[in-house]
Amino acid sequence: MPIRQNWRILFINYARMNKNELIKILNDWNFWQKDIETGVERGLYLKPLEQMLKIGQIILITGARRSGKSFLMRQLAKKITERGAEKNQILIVNFEDPRFVDLNTDLLDQIFETYQEFLRPKEKPYIFLDEVQEIDGWEKWARTMHELGKAHIIISGSNAKLLSRELATVLTGRHLDLTVFPLSFKEFLNFKNISIESELDLAGKDIEIKYLLKEYIENGSFPKVVIDGEKEKILLAYFDDILNKDLIRRFRIRKGEKIKSLIKFYLSNISSLTTFSSTRKFLSISINTAEKFSSYLESAYMIFFLKRFSFAVKEQEKSPRKVYAIDTGLANTVGFRFSGNWGKLAENIVFLHLKRKTAVNSNLEIYYWKDARHNEADFVVKEKTTIKEIIQVCWSIDDSKTKKREIDSLIKAMSNLKIENGLIITEDYEGEEFVGNKKIKFITLRKWLLFE
Repeated sequence: MPIRQNWRILFINYARMNKNELIKILNDWNFWQKDIETGVERGLYLKPLEQMLKIGQIILITGARRSGKSFLMRQLAKKITERGAEKNQILIVNFEDPRFVDLNTDLLDQIFETYQEFLRPKEKPYIFLDEVQEIDGWEKWARTMHELGKAHIIISGSNAKLLSRELATVLTGRHLDLTVFPLSFKEFLNFKNISIESELDLAGKDIEIKYLLKEYIENGSFPKVVIDGEKEKILLAYFDDILNKDLIRRFRIRKGEKIKSLIKFYLSNISSLTTFSSTRKFLSISINTAEKFSSYLESAYMIFFLKRFSFAVKEQEKSPRKVYAIDTGLANTVGFRFSGNWGKLAENIVFLHLKRKTAVNSNLEIYYWKDARHNEADFVVKEKTTIKEIIQVCWSIDDSKTKKREIDSLIKAMSNLKIENGLIITEDYEGEEFVGNKKIKFITLRKWLLFE
């Protein structure tokens, strides 16, 4: 055998991980010999995922880093075993485990071979690949496994656009996706062992729930932050993780300080209108860099941009956009905090609640509304071709001028979009008012988050 061929074989054998070492790593992440912590069940996502499994396509779970994707995958795996699958039919692989080396499709092949050799599943296995964006070429491997019928494939990742681009290339029509967010307010209360099932329950615990809502707004709702005492320390660590792993390393960004400044700029201006031109001037960067870096932040689920409602697509694209954070706790920790910010924070909370709804109902779309005279409504909710709701967020309407301004803007939006009912979300005020034939409902934020 030629010397060059000998060296090639030696290199391949060296590059491949030892099977005993590999099965030891896999055993740490699986239910095969022990119970694995699955956390508080998140039915909002678990139920749709169980339905997706029945369709038989590749499932993609996306969302911000630390939003609970890994625990959700464990919960789904546990449900599968509770419905009759053997534990050895489940394979969970966490690609953030530093013990894995040479993250490529050869490693995927070796993991599957080792799993088959040691576990010998009798039925078609369920393979959970956690944070799969770490593996170059994963999408072709997943497609091959799916098309050959070798496994059910469930994937998670923390980069929306990157995964969508990779999937669109090779998995068109072969996958279903679900976006996971930090905890909703109802989930937040569940994590605190508080169950509110009716308005009567809320009335009996209203003071406590009002206090917890402020905690929810101030500290945010990443699962670990909710249950841990060192909230600011955890949030700063999350920020560093997203910045370094999902942005600087993933997109090979050389201007690390510039994108860090951009994040702080956006997180200091949540629920506000912004343009790439104004961002460019503030940070002394080119408009192309501002637009490119902003798209990176959105793809990593750090921020979201909300478009202005218009029947003309061109006008939507040209108008300023409103910026929102993935988590108000992250905005409070990383962005510039100032007193009297509760209104902006409450609006961000409402946006995230609506965004969760769009994650499980693909027919829903959300926008803001603004006319030529700068009258503005915070949210327009559209389902298919129908305007379902127009929402205004006003933390305090004790001042009569503030109340009138909010109502006037909402009425103008309702008239323009030909809708008879409008909603204003407040801290404490509830009631109904009519302006001509237009009905305005006032509801507290805590009640809306729990029951709407």
